[in-house]
Amino acid sequence: MAKKQFFKYINPAPLCQKVATRDGCIYMYRLMKFIGWIPPKEGAKRYLYLIWTFTTFAFGAFYLPVGFALSYVKELDKFTTDEFLSSLQVSINIYGSSIKCITLYINLWRLRKAEGILDELDKRALKDSERQKVHETVAFSNYVFLIFTIIYNGYALFTFLVYLASGRPPWSLYNPFLTWRDSQKNLYIQATSEYIVMSFAVIFQELSDTYLLVFMILIRGHFNILKDRVRDLRTSANKTEEQDYEDLVNCVKDHRMILQLCNMIRPIISGTIFVQFALIGSVLGVTLINIFFFSNLWRGLTSFIFFVAVLMETFPFCYNCNLLIDDCEEFGIRMFQSNWIDASPRYKSTLIHFMHQAQQPIVFIAGGLIPITLNSNITVAKFAFSIITIVREMNLAEQFQ
Repeated sequence: MAKKQFFKYINPAPLCQKVATRDGCIYMYRLMKFIGWIPPKEGAKRYLYLIWTFTTFAFGAFYLPVGFALSYVKELDKFTTDEFLSSLQVSINIYGSSIKCITLYINLWRLRKAEGILDELDKRALKDSERQKVHETVAFSNYVFLIFTIIYNGYALFTFLVYLASGRPPWSLYNPFLTWRDSQKNLYIQATSEYIVMSFAVIFQELSDTYLLVFMILIRGHFNILKDRVRDLRTSANKTEEQDYEDLVNCVKDHRMILQLCNMIRPIISGTIFVQFALIGSVLGVTLINIFFFSNLWRGLTSFIFFVAVLMETFPFCYNCNLLIDDCEEFGIRMFQSNWIDASPRYKSTLIHFMHQAQQPIVFIAGGLIPITLNSNITVAKFAFSIITIVREMNLAEQFQ
């Protein structure tokens, strides 16, 4: 029964059940609460919880970058090539993850305010068809978050098991308190401690990568509802001209709320995606070199899972940004094709202003420099293949084998 209750949010609820768009964030906020990001508002539990918050950040966002750096400084000569590359591909990503999770944590208030705007949009979803779309959008966002959870945590667990079976800690983090080579017991202790610390970082990474996708799915859900409302303007014979005009004004208000929602989360998206764009080419390049030239079957499989996880950090969101741009274009077309020809001058005037405003696509910019689109994602990811080409042309792989 508990299992059924846990997975119920990935299926659309029946229309007889009340569902809010913010329910699409249920799994995300549960994970935030688990990792220490949503403390109780008052009481002794709040202070105990803040200790847990400090602990997860200390290990997941601060110790890991330092641990990787110290391991390269003090123990670089003890790495084999594939172990070094397996560690390097993760460490580069960890530095970016630390910046992204801190950025998201500082701006959590923006997500809370965005939820309030979603609540206002929900008040307009009165028809069964509109409520059905809300239910489907909520279920899909929770389903996507669950998929990310499985892949991200699956990578950490699989890497832990594969490297432990081969007699090495999974990420070879520097540990000043023990040397894993001294005994089998020390190996198990270090491998387990690395896995626990890495699990914190994996959760941080997942949250900083999925919040934007979850909210983008919810935004597009309401935008699609708005497209249907615009299409249906002045199609009911039972409404007066005044009621038709009121419907148009409500569509204008809905569009403004969607723009307000995008503006609320735009600063977080700009920062986190810019960091990922700056790192993705290097991370993918090191990972591909490791897979093609140095890894055995099992270690290559862990690197491949990591490769997929890195692609998931940007590709789904960039793809949905493209879909939102397409939605904006279709929105303007539907508005123009709506039944406005014999409308009143006031209606036509308002519609013209609305069409002019709606012609501007909703675009997110990474760091104020790079449009967040699929083309941008492909462009920055191409750097990985440049790295592979350099390695092949200079025969670097053979020199390090």
